[in-house]
Amino acid sequence: MIKLPLALICSASLMIGAKHYMGDEPSLLPDPPGLTISRFAGPDVTPSPACLAVAPNGDVYVGVDMIGSLGKDPGKGRILRLTDADNDGKMDAHTDFATVDNPRGIMVLGTKVYVLHTTFSEETKKATGMSLVVFEDKDADGKADGPAQPLITDLSNTKYIQERGTDHATNGIRMGIDGWIYISVGDFGFHNATDRSGKKLTMLGGGIVRVRPDGTEMEVFTHGTRNVYDVAIDPFMNVYTRENTNDGGGWNVRFSHHIQSGEYGYPVLFQNFTDEILPALVDVGGGSGTGALYLSEPKWPAQYTNVPMMADWGRSMLYIHRVTPDGASFTQKEEEFLGLPQITDLDVDGSGRMYLSAWDGAGYSGSPNKGYIIRAVPNDWTYTAFPDLSKATVAELAELLKSPSAVARLNASQELIGRSDKQAAAAAALAVANDAQLSPESRVAGVYTYTQVAGRDGIAALTELTKDALLREHALRALADRKANLQDVSIEPFLAGLKDENPRVAAAAIIGLGRLGRMEAAHALLQTKLPASFNAPAKGTEGPHATPNAAIILPHLAVQALVQLHAVDSCVAAVTSESSSLALWALRYMHDMKAVNGLIAVYPKLKTTRTKDKVITTLARLYKKEADYDASWWWGTRPDSHGPYYKAVSWEGSPAIEKFLKREALKFPARKQYFTDLDARHRMEIAAFAPAKQEAAVAKNEPKVDLEKIKNKKGQVGKASIEDVLIAVNNIKGDPAKGKVLFTTQGCIACHSISKGEKMKGPYMGQVGSIMNREQIAESILKPNASISQGFATVMITAKGGKSYTGFVTEETAQRVVLRDIGGNVTTLKTSDIASRKELKNSMMPAGLANALSYEELASLVTFLAQQKK
Repeated sequence: MIKLPLALICSASLMIGAKHYMGDEPSLLPDPPGLTISRFAGPDVTPSPACLAVAPNGDVYVGVDMIGSLGKDPGKGRILRLTDADNDGKMDAHTDFATVDNPRGIMVLGTKVYVLHTTFSEETKKATGMSLVVFEDKDADGKADGPAQPLITDLSNTKYIQERGTDHATNGIRMGIDGWIYISVGDFGFHNATDRSGKKLTMLGGGIVRVRPDGTEMEVFTHGTRNVYDVAIDPFMNVYTRENTNDGGGWNVRFSHHIQSGEYGYPVLFQNFTDEILPALVDVGGGSGTGALYLSEPKWPAQYTNVPMMADWGRSMLYIHRVTPDGASFTQKEEEFLGLPQITDLDVDGSGRMYLSAWDGAGYSGSPNKGYIIRAVPNDWTYTAFPDLSKATVAELAELLKSPSAVARLNASQELIGRSDKQAAAAAALAVANDAQLSPESRVAGVYTYTQVAGRDGIAALTELTKDALLREHALRALADRKANLQDVSIEPFLAGLKDENPRVAAAAIIGLGRLGRMEAAHALLQTKLPASFNAPAKGTEGPHATPNAAIILPHLAVQALVQLHAVDSCVAAVTSESSSLALWALRYMHDMKAVNGLIAVYPKLKTTRTKDKVITTLARLYKKEADYDASWWWGTRPDSHGPYYKAVSWEGSPAIEKFLKREALKFPARKQYFTDLDARHRMEIAAFAPAKQEAAVAKNEPKVDLEKIKNKKGQVGKASIEDVLIAVNNIKGDPAKGKVLFTTQGCIACHSISKGEKMKGPYMGQVGSIMNREQIAESILKPNASISQGFATVMITAKGGKSYTGFVTEETAQRVVLRDIGGNVTTLKTSDIASRKELKNSMMPAGLANALSYEELASLVTFLAQQKK
């Protein structure tokens, strides 16, 4: 399913074993204090639940997906509506709402149900892409009235959905109080996604895209994440995700705060160019983030509400992240909250009932016998019927905007926006925004509701609201939110916002100036101060890509705004000013001959070597650019993360830059190493800067292991059934010191590393204990073909000339593929020499490697691996 199991072992069978939450059976953790948890629906109704959404009245919509993340056969998915008429926490009835394959996100709004899913050709039975669609159920019978209406088509990479499945495709959807649908895009990216207006958009890599509910105005919100599955959005439009990265050293989970226009760097900037990105708030180690929800409901205990709740499939855990304001962003503290086997999603209704879905061992391709839904409510919870908003008056809807419930505010807002009496609806929303006695959440809901109802007619009132200190940030954001309405918006409130002491206001002003598109803003943006933390990582070191850095946010956003303005002339002119560093940062992304010629022309006028070197570095960065993305390729699960580009190509400005750099290098022969390092860092591949030929380094001798001999020995493990072995291992503690020795003698070391300092081989084991429990690890050793870890499928490559190679890919760039076979032999192939490439179904790890072990020895090996949590 989803990008599901980001396991760290060749045969990652991520089943939770006996610990399933089945009502009266134990969960992975004790139930959180103050909550009552019950089983709502089982696998007989909701097998393989990939996603869910809850209507305000409590109707639960579940996306059943028996294709899974790696399956490819259509006709196995559907959306179900589950109802609980007596509100006792158990499903009373269900209907088949609609038939769709690979449902990845659901959102309910009035009579409309939005669904993100994979599409298939009826003729070929092959995937044709992903679409965001909307169904309608006007008669409320639990069945869609007719076929879906497409809002966005081609919202993923068709080639790789066909080849791999949806594991890195486009995922969850959620609406913010600003009325945009926020879409989580995995790093398959997409090419020529088309919205309902005909607008086309291409995105290389992952991030967040947003669109209006009518399927228009599609745009990129943030970029540079690996595999976002869902977003949590708070009442103040802070967007949070729990995504991950991979550079061959494990799949590390990152909790991030997404700021509009931000670049988060994966995969080409997040290690060696971290001065250019917005870092995640924390790296918590191995895992696999799935569903997300910002809970803001008054019926819940105070310790559980007004927090982002983030599901982690790999850890079978729902986490709370306690966020604390830090400049324009936050710091955080992660807490375990609720254990649920392979949790996929969660949502809450207008009465405070939370519903959560468990994949529960349904595998990579779904299962008809696994998966269920639970309900969680506060112990003192009582049912409160959610009003029928279609029958509410404008005044009643305005009262609901004042509710402490985020569900009530959002749904009342959308109902007001849809009313035919726009004047009355706008007046009601504006009155809520202006009422200083109301909560900030309600007033902000009033601002965004008014913005959507009033459109261009609301510009004057919103401009006035920029004078209100509480609302200034949101009024600025609302003024610049819809590009079709920008013509009559004054630049002055934004220029004033740049000087505001509140960094959140300044951030909104900077983002707004980029969206307004007025070139006169460039000079003001260039005055943004750079912090001392603006430094590129030292050679050979990884930058701080998951450490909060509030000081970098405003200059980062200013650079993004300058790039949106394409302010080449202003940036070149600023190179000789105090704004030089910010200007040169922005110029790194402006592949324009005016930028190249301008930098070369200004270079002789510079007085310090430091500034001259910054210009040289900027030109080196501009020497190549990223190839246009056509969705014919993808960087895989273990991409080359050197940067600054993945598939670099020369362009019109390359010859002039090369000529300039060579000329400067000749002037300063003593600085040859400087230019060699510059070339290596930016991968220019200019022959004149190549390092002098050195003797090839002697390869480190690795232990040679006879795997055939090992697997043919028979001990207790080889003579017993897998079930008996698992029972025995569960009852034996094991000695981790002995396990460490066995890791070598049993051949594990041939394919696995356990230290970040070692050369990465096959699946990294240094954090396996943070992903898998002892039972999972044991089962993975005993059943290597049960499930193959992402990025470590056995691959057969046939080169031109007919010679074939089999192994797993340890490194891949746009130019070459490095393959390692089971004997540890490494082969490097040029991509241009590859005639065919095929993933095999069996793991390269042979079965039977534990055959010669006693139960105690296997338990020791498992205990050693379970302690690896780096």
